[in-house]
Amino acid sequence: MVFPKLVRRERASLPVLIAAPFLALAMAALSNLVLYAAIGVDPVAVFKAMLIDPFTSYFSFSEILLKAGPLLLIAQGLAIGFRAKVFNIGAEGQFILGAIFASAIPVYMPQATGVWIWPMMLVFGMLGGLAWSAITAFWRVRLNANEILVSLMLSFVAIQLLNYLLLGPWKDPMGFNFPQSVMFQLDALLPILLPGTRVNVSLILALLASLAAWFFVLRSFAGYRLEVGGLAPNAARYAGFSQSGAIWLSLLIGGAAAGLAGAAEVAGPVGQLQRSISTGYGYAAIIVAYLGGLHPIGIVFSAFLMATLYIGGDNAMVSAGLPIAAVSVFQGSLLLAYLIAVTFVRRKVVWPHRPTA
Repeated sequence: MVFPKLVRRERASLPVLIAAPFLALAMAALSNLVLYAAIGVDPVAVFKAMLIDPFTSYFSFSEILLKAGPLLLIAQGLAIGFRAKVFNIGAEGQFILGAIFASAIPVYMPQATGVWIWPMMLVFGMLGGLAWSAITAFWRVRLNANEILVSLMLSFVAIQLLNYLLLGPWKDPMGFNFPQSVMFQLDALLPILLPGTRVNVSLILALLASLAAWFFVLRSFAGYRLEVGGLAPNAARYAGFSQSGAIWLSLLIGGAAAGLAGAAEVAGPVGQLQRSISTGYGYAAIIVAYLGGLHPIGIVFSAFLMATLYIGGDNAMVSAGLPIAAVSVFQGSLLLAYLIAVTFVRRKVVWPHRPTA
């Protein structure tokens, strides 16, 4: 029996490559609408609630902007490592460590005032995420451990550290026994960007990070070295590029970005450290990074799409009776559809010639 083979194309078509995310969205939407109909949920009502209703009010749209900020920050950091074939899957744990480090300032200095507090919290958050990702980098470089497994397992360690703090030394004594820290003072909260909403300056930080990522990836020599190391490691070694340096840089950038997002979350819409701070942003950002084609500009659009699905999913659960797990299923199917689409963009099916008698 003769089986077809997937052969890499010499050059992928740029228009088709750009169209791949839209095709993936259409494929995922169609398959999920069929699934919703199969479980007895009105697919038209779900479609309206998920993709249309979030744009019908000022408040709903502002919530999309709020969700897009951390997704954009984390995805831009992860994409830099993914381009270098360094797969940091532990952004969720780095996000949590960033939130913990940032919360240390208002927890230990609840009476402190001054405009320096929230910027220092952001710096502490970056350091927390960076330090957590450095553990993965050390194990990968020094002990040749798989960075996927190490970073993922560290995320579960971060959750347990968060539980320990909120059930122990950082628990609010006036919090009616809820596992949460004290409420942060006003100077520990990020300034509001759009009056009447929860959107804060973290959105500006995310857009600035996207601009920095674009410059780093497409215009800097360091970004070029990382990409060469990922695409052609033998050529990179021949050129004298440090593979261990690329691993350290990729993981530290991703960790710092995730930590910054965690700090912005506790200093922004939440206003305290809670167990629910772990919202899955670190995992959803992986989908955002790949759906954006690992390109800084594409990631901006995919982050806003994923934020729309978050807000639209909440709407659909209330208005259309959509199960809570269905939103995660949609996100996962979106990534799967994109990987299938981009595979056939970059590769072609070749049928081997049958041997002649």
